[in-house]
Amino acid sequence: MLCTLRKFIALLLAAGGGTVAGAQSPAGGTAVPADSGPHLEVLQFESRALQDNPLHDPASRPVPVFLPAQATNGARLPVVYYLPGYGNSTANFIRSSNAWLQCVQQISDAVTPLILVVADGKTRWGGSQYLNSAAQGNYADYVCDEVVAAVEAHHPVPAQGVRRLIAGHSSGGFGALRLGSARPELFDAVIALSPDSDFPTSHLPLIKVPAVARVPLADVQKYAAGLLPVPTNGDLLYALGLSAAYAPQAASAPGTIDWLYDAQGNFRAEIWQRWLDNDPLAIVQKNPHAFLPSQCLYLEGAARDEYSANIGARKIFEVLQFRPARCTFYEPPGHHSDHVRERLQRGLAWAFQRPLADIH
Repeated sequence: MLCTLRKFIALLLAAGGGTVAGAQSPAGGTAVPADSGPHLEVLQFESRALQDNPLHDPASRPVPVFLPAQATNGARLPVVYYLPGYGNSTANFIRSSNAWLQCVQQISDAVTPLILVVADGKTRWGGSQYLNSAAQGNYADYVCDEVVAAVEAHHPVPAQGVRRLIAGHSSGGFGALRLGSARPELFDAVIALSPDSDFPTSHLPLIKVPAVARVPLADVQKYAAGLLPVPTNGDLLYALGLSAAYAPQAASAPGTIDWLYDAQGNFRAEIWQRWLDNDPLAIVQKNPHAFLPSQCLYLEGAARDEYSANIGARKIFEVLQFRPARCTFYEPPGHHSDHVRERLQRGLAWAFQRPLADIH
């Protein structure tokens, strides 16, 4: 199964540990950089895309901007927009800022100077998959239109070369693929680490577990309406979140979802097809123009990934390797959430065509 409570905890731990370092900004502005060394800025603004979202999740969220020591004197550096995995939030990255500042500085020294920005897609259910949906809010617009504009008002990207990249791990890897495909003119490179994909392999086992398959439809409707507390079962929580992303009921009924099972407990194939229509693998199989020839795509998944994310990533590569966009697949050792920062650095080295080191 793709996401259990164990995965949720693992994804939170993957954000790393540490304390806040560097300067932070006031709401809506940038911080005065530290005299030397890497530093943190935190932007915050009221999002129009998330305003009045049906889950009543915050429309104002912190946006951490991790800058290397090379970000001085108006230097135009490439910006990596990083999407965390399911259940994670930018607050965790701010709390773990020392580890991420070290990561950004190491990448800037070893690969190329760049800025890392983390976008928050957390919802009542745990995550939005970074999609627009009448059941959760417009998270694709939030990332692509608002976060990018807010960051680059202060940190404009270079005029040419690899200027702007989108990256992510797990559900964030899914988001990187989906947004990189939907907005190819915006992102020059996509780095998908253990992305959710190949739903028959990854998602279908999840929705067959008893905690999901046997929950009464009336309870699902109450969860969606906020009449019951958020469930404590990780599988059910994840299934509700994915339903909000993939199968909103209707724009005229914001916040409602079409559940995969009817009132008699029968599986609804037509709703499952809506999930499949959101599968990055299915999208690249059906759409020969899913990515621009000018884009580059780094796909990977750990060899012992508990959630089979490596299988879907490899299958996407097998489709894209025959198309014009530069593409590669890498299978590092370890499990789903092992060595995420090192894996991100390797993906960036590949995108900027620098020497590659294997993950150990």
